[in-house]
Amino acid sequence: MKKILKKLYNKTSVGRILIQKVIDLNVFYWTRIAADQRVIKRVYKESFGRPIDLENPKTLNEKINWLKLNDRTSLHTMCADKYAVRAYIEKNIGSEYLVPLLIHTQDPTKITKKNLPDSPCIIKTNHDSGGGYFVINKEEIDIFKIQSDLKIRLEKNYAHNITREWQYKNIPPLIIVESLLQTKEGAIPMDYKLHCFNGKVRMIQVDIGRGTKDHYRNWYSIDWKREPYKWSSKKENGKYTDPANFEVPAPKTLTKMIELSKVLAKPFCYVRVDWYDVDGKLYFGELTFHHDSGFAPILPSEWDLALGSELLLAKTQSQ
Repeated sequence: MKKILKKLYNKTSVGRILIQKVIDLNVFYWTRIAADQRVIKRVYKESFGRPIDLENPKTLNEKINWLKLNDRTSLHTMCADKYAVRAYIEKNIGSEYLVPLLIHTQDPTKITKKNLPDSPCIIKTNHDSGGGYFVINKEEIDIFKIQSDLKIRLEKNYAHNITREWQYKNIPPLIIVESLLQTKEGAIPMDYKLHCFNGKVRMIQVDIGRGTKDHYRNWYSIDWKREPYKWSSKKENGKYTDPANFEVPAPKTLTKMIELSKVLAKPFCYVRVDWYDVDGKLYFGELTFHHDSGFAPILPSEWDLALGSELLLAKTQSQ
């Protein structure tokens, strides 16, 4: 049957149109109509090859997906908002950890070469997950393409996809421009992602060479010893962000990162707190509530279970 459909799609224009309509309807159903729990069950089984247990979750990935469905508060929405979270950071640890904000607007046409700073910056939206547009020299960018891309991003609701991360649903879309953090050598600083269980830092993720074919991901304990598992993401080239065969030195700000992460993580059952260390100066990155949407296997698999046993699911109330 697949061969017949493929032949119809590739060889006839009518077949291509009809099959594409079916594909579009299927995507629409799974992203906009199907119940969250049904979507999560389907995607989890595709990712792990086994059903998810949402009644009695045991592994870390099962518990992350359970939290998606059962731990929904206005504070999650605020902290997933890359603009609104700034108020949370300022209130709890101080504005000195915020990356300087240069522009915030709902209008893509306000992002012009005239309005952008002469210094390096990053342009992004506040309501989705993913990177932004790095601007080193504003005279070299295609500003009209960026405006067009931003318009498309503003119209999308990140909650309407197969990850079913509810916290993005009610974020008012916004464009923000921040200073681009760079080291004295002009390099993008290393980012450190502290995974917090029940208000305490459990492990630290270090991504090396992000955005390149040599993107590695090392895992460390809070006393900077290599963890015995990997929790990798798929790269654009089809390979994975597996750990490197070399070590990354602990940042000088490690103790401060851990202390501040505990403060920020206190209201949440599970959260990942991201930081940048720029030549010893610490900057907050973002808060992430469902690492890789709970669909990335932890290997060896017994560590998914072991880490899951350490995360206690508190009684929560959805809104």
